[in-house]
Amino acid sequence: MLPEVVGRDEFAALVIRTDHYDEPAWRAVTAALHERWGVDGEFEAAVHVVDDPVWAGASSDAVVAAVSRDEDLSVVFIADGVTMRSPHRALLALDLGPEEEDLDPEYYQELVDSRPPREFRTVPAGVHGVHANLSIANMDFEEFAHEALADPGGVLRPC
Repeated sequence: MLPEVVGRDEFAALVIRTDHYDEPAWRAVTAALHERWGVDGEFEAAVHVVDDPVWAGASSDAVVAAVSRDEDLSVVFIADGVTMRSPHRALLALDLGPEEEDLDPEYYQELVDSRPPREFRTVPAGVHGVHANLSIANMDFEEFAHEALADPGGVLRPC
């Protein structure tokens, strides 16, 4: 069982490292996560990084189960093997919102047939905007996921 994440400021994006094979890649990811963001770098980065080998190899489902106890959290970002091997270091964003399980198929067939995306990839520079907008309910997870899916590489890349 994975440990509970403690000490996270509610305004900090949560990033969990699940791949521990490439230290230089990880340093590049964390450096990018700590850069100022927004138009002309107007915002200071607020990120809570979990870099503990106990999370090594954890599946997406296991991470979601472990962090879902945090009621203030709507998204978690995972630095997995894909993150470490890709040149753009795209993290996996996982939706922590509840799934619509009790839909009446007669009225909601379109939703039943095509569930909203529950994950997408984002470059480190996108983490803060995703977290901030989801935290204040300015946008929903599906909007970011569709933007990522529209990218030729399937990655959210903020302007």
